Amino acid sequence: MKSTVVMTGASRGIGRVAAERILRASPDTHLLVVTRDSTAPRLPGAGDHAVSQVCADLASQDSVRSAAAEIRDRMSSGELPPLRGFVGNAGIQYTNALTTGPEGFEATFAVNVLANHLFVRLLEERFTAPARIVITASDTHFGDLRHNLGLVPGPVWRSPDVLARPGAFPRPGTTSAGRTAYSTSKLAVIHLVHEYARRLPTGIEVLSYNPGFVPGTGLARDAGPLSRFAMRRILPAMTLTPFATGPTTAGGHLADLVLGKVRAPTGSYVDRGRVARSSQESYDPGREAELWETVERLTGLPGSGG
Repeated sequence: MKSTVVMTGASRGIGRVAAERILRASPDTHLLVVTRDSTAPRLPGAGDHAVSQVCADLASQDSVRSAAAEIRDRMSSGELPPLRGFVGNAGIQYTNALTTGPEGFEATFAVNVLANHLFVRLLEERFTAPARIVITASDTHFGDLRHNLGLVPGPVWRSPDVLARPGAFPRPGTTSAGRTAYSTSKLAVIHLVHEYARRLPTGIEVLSYNPGFVPGTGLARDAGPLSRFAMRRILPAMTLTPFATGPTTAGGHLADLVLGKVRAPTGSYVDRGRVARSSQESYDPGREAELWETVERLTGLPGSGG
């Protein structure tokens, strides 16, 4: 049965690997790639129209709304087959906690949290069950040496209204604050996945996916020259150890998860290829409900009343 999967973060790294595998493994899938510019990634299948694109700046709510509206219009016209998947794989990490998007929200939170929330909610009524939503998280949300390897500070939770604004962490102009914003945003992703699992209609599964530490991707593209060099040229050697995962392996796990090859109850945290427990801190229904209400309000969606 023909179906559409909408995917962010498909142009490089694990997202590109996952996109290519989805197309190879599921020829009936139309992959709709969300890109920042008008140049879609060249993926196998593009020649037979299995791939198309919509442009969006994920830091901008107006841009995300426009992209979601275009997707809905293309579905209404019959141009796209039924929507059965959304993959929120795009993510960003800055060297500070002061960078903002067009609406004034801290850019890490805007891209990693608010953009995914807008896509999920604005496309919610267009999903045809069975459907699966997968949002990329990170084991940096654990905040310990085992998971962070000392490279990223652990999350520091604040009121969601504070997290959404620049300067939420001490010394906000530093790389440490930028990385704290990243790990905290990934904790927020897991909180929202738990809340989506409670609220989305039956037949729409939602999962968070941890690819593990994957050196060599574009995540550190905003970092300084030394950090970028280490991520691209030195740290990839860690994939030969249990402490890191190569892009090919991580992308393969993501594709399997999107295609339903990994059995996982809705709301699950999938660590590479298996269902696992996320951090103890990530299970907090009160915090999850507060976060839901806040992101609904910050995005102007109707569910902020709970």
